[in-house]
Amino acid sequence: MSTQPSNYMFNHTSLRVKDPQRSVQFYTQVLGMKLVYKKDFESDQFTLYFLAYTNEELPESPEELSAWVFSRPGVLELTHNWGTEKDDSFKGYHSGNQEPRGYGHIALTVDNVEEACKRLDTLNVNYVKRPEDGKMRDIAFITDPDGYWIELLPHRLIL
Repeated sequence: MSTQPSNYMFNHTSLRVKDPQRSVQFYTQVLGMKLVYKKDFESDQFTLYFLAYTNEELPESPEELSAWVFSRPGVLELTHNWGTEKDDSFKGYHSGNQEPRGYGHIALTVDNVEEACKRLDTLNVNYVKRPEDGKMRDIAFITDPDGYWIELLPHRLIL
């Protein structure tokens, strides 16, 4: 087994979410991802939800499914700390796009940004930037239920 960076792979990014039902529904129903694995950590009171774009048949055993998740690129991990969804005083996590700025966004490529936005309009998605706004006309930014930014760009964007 090689330890060379050329064999490294970007596996996943993690977002902390307040209400996992809302977030999983958004990423599956609105953005078309598939919930591929869920793992509860009873003693620490949190759950991890792993989502991906895939048409593959998933392994059935939890061990093989976990190995599958951690062997592929482009996975989104949603982390839910139990109780936040019921806590009215919990205002959510810092998305990194308000001061102080930090984390930026995730990006998804689509066949046609304008057509994707027409579909998202019917689902009442919140926009940060529509394709016709600003100097970059070929991209859009939307937000998920926790306020994280998601960039939509064409498969063949040329900067």
